[in-house]
Order: sequence, then C-alpha cells, then structure tokens
Amino acid sequence: MAKEKQGAEKKQKLQWHPAFAAALEMELLENKDDLEFEREHNLNRKPLLIDCLVIKKKKDVVIKNEIGKFFRKHNIIEYKSARDSLSIDDVAKTQGYAHLYKAYGESVNAIRFDEVSATLIRESKPIGLFKYFEENSYTVSNPYKGIYYIESGLKFPTQIIIGKELTHENHKWFNLLSDKVTKQEMARAIEYSRNVRSKNERELIDAIFEVSAMANKNVVEELKMGDEDMCQALMEIMKPEIDEIRLQERRETTERAIKVAVEMLHSLNLGNDEIKKALQKNYNLSEEEALSYLK
Repeated sequence: MAKEKQGAEKKQKLQWHPAFAAALEMELLENKDDLEFEREHNLNRKPLLIDCLVIKKKKDVVIKNEIGKFFRKHNIIEYKSARDSLSIDDVAKTQGYAHLYKAYGESVNAIRFDEVSATLIRESKPIGLFKYFEENSYTVSNPYKGIYYIESGLKFPTQIIIGKELTHENHKWFNLLSDKVTKQEMARAIEYSRNVRSKNERELIDAIFEVSAMANKNVVEELKMGDEDMCQALMEIMKPEIDEIRLQERRETTERAIKVAVEMLHSLNLGNDEIKKALQKNYNLSEEEALSYLK
C-alpha cells in the first residue's frame, strides 16, 4: 500500500506542463513559421498565467493540424494533466483569461472579440462537464475524433481536446502525455524521433519523452529489452537525463572522497588552514567550497 502511494505521489510530481507545451509545438510543427508560442503568458503584472498562448502571425494562414484549424489570431490554451479535473468552472476561468487578454491590448479594441479563441486539453473526457453542456442547452459538435467545439453558450469560441480520443496517426505527441501510453505508441514516436535533425525539434521531443518515459517506465523497459535498435534510440533520447544522473553520481563520489580526506588529515593533527589549502589544490575547490567541508 505504501509503495502504491509513493508511486502515485511521484507521478503527481511529474512536470506535465512543459511536456504539453513541447507536444503542442510538435503537433503544429507544419505551421511553425506561421505561429508564435508563448509559454505561461502573463496576463498582467499580477501572477495570472495562461498555460500557453499561440498567435497566428498572418490572419489568413491555414493551420494544417486538426487542433489548429479552430484557431483565431490569438489562442489561449489551458492544459489539464491526467489527475486534474475539468469542470464548467475551469471553462469559465479560461473565458475569464480570454476577457482579460482582450482587455490588456496595447490600445482600445486592439484585440477584437472575434480574434480570440480558447482551447482546453485533457487526457480523458470530463463526463460531468459534457453532461452540464447537455443539460444547459450548449451546442457541441465533434468535427474530428477527440476534438469538440462548444458552439453556443460561451463568449469566446472554445474547443475541448480529449487526448485519449485523438487519432494516433495525426497526434502522436499528445498521445504521449499520459501514464497509460502503449508500447506501439511509444515505439512509433521513437521511430519518428530518430530521423529528426533540427535542434529545436530535438529539444521539444526530448522534453516530451523525459516526462512520458518517467510516467511509463514499464513500457520503456519492454522496448529496451525487445529491440537493440530501439534501445539505442531510447538511450539517445534520454541522454540528457542520463548525463545528469551520471554527473550527480560523480558529484556524490567526489564529496565522499573529500570528506574521507578531511577526516584523515584531521587525524594527522593538521589545522583547518592547512587542510583548506590541500583541498583547494587537490580538488580544484574555491576557498568557500573548501571551508564548507571543514564545518
């Protein structure tokens, strides 16, 4: 029971939002030159943050990805991780963000009402919210799998994206924002990533995989065991994380060695000043760092 609780707590601590922002950019990659992305856009000097703001650089540009077809010029995106709820209050909050964003334009009506849209994204369908829509006569359409347009009842055009319902072929990146990723989904994304050469795309993919791999360790282990090429691809993707772990291990080893050295030098009745100089010389430490081992 304790292990299950620890596992649940660890999953809750995963940083899903940076991975979501990276996945959103990868989803809209075909139009990357037409869009401007701002993560955690400040609505005002006070800490009111939008998860992501996507701005179309040209009004008449056509977004190829199904998620982006709904976009206006200014698009407010709110992401809910697997353990976050999505209720009518969250919809109202996002509408509030849209109102504030419009109001904080550089001049009066610089941002028009019809230029702003809202998008809410969640892994599974919020049954209570859609029941509320039905009971209160909201008009909801479903133009693409996993994508719902709220066509009446709200001031700003709003779409709700359900990650589980999106097609794997068109939305491989949002499919990874889950702790229930299948082996096939992970393998497809890894295969695609092996051919990516762009530094920016590489960094976005790494951000997605870093969280998805931690949330789906069993799937990663299966892939590592089953295919040598797949294992190599995984190692390349996870290289930054592995390098950080190795760096931390080296730091801890060095610290242990320094502490042992200090104990030995103390046993030889050497003074702190002499030990400090020895540490600076042999371990390339600053005076402040050397003194921290003598406290």
